[in-house]
Amino acid sequence: MEILLIRHGQSEADLLNVHEGSADYPLTEKGINQATRMASRVMKEFPPEYIWSSTQKRARKTAEILAEKTGCPIGYLRELREHDNGNLAGRSIEEVPFPWELHPHEKFGEFGESAMEFRARGEQVFAFIKEESKKYKRIAIVTHGGMISRIIDSFLCLPFVNNIYFKTDDTGIHLLEYTENVRVIKFSNNSTHLE
Repeated sequence: MEILLIRHGQSEADLLNVHEGSADYPLTEKGINQATRMASRVMKEFPPEYIWSSTQKRARKTAEILAEKTGCPIGYLRELREHDNGNLAGRSIEEVPFPWELHPHEKFGEFGESAMEFRARGEQVFAFIKEESKKYKRIAIVTHGGMISRIIDSFLCLPFVNNIYFKTDDTGIHLLEYTENVRVIKFSNNSTHLE
């Protein structure tokens, strides 16, 4: 089975320079254009049979654009949402820097998810999607940069606590494959559709 991991397009949070995470900002006009270009490319080069999507506005709209282009059904999963960053959500990055000093078990934004809780959610939702998608040859997962990184952690069987992050640009695509014998990363963070 092939798995397309696709990040949403540009959101209003990018323009406001705020912590996004669990804050639910919509796509900008540029983000809609990015998603439209991504969807055209996916339809032409590697159309999926089913789309799984986060319920947050920016990912949901990106998935809807992809579904319209490909004719695929969408399954929405709240568990695919971005890292719950508690009271950091929507706050200015200049005023409140990213909390790099937190230990893996410590909550983001006082009451959000810890890095370990976020990784566990990524593992769980990816296991669910794999099980529910067995009948498909190729699926797409439209979600967020942090969740994409957690899914790749799971795919690669990386240690539960690590300091590795897989960067994903707006509408960046990763293509993973489970074969009979190996797990293959065919490409990572490709956004040539925006060139």
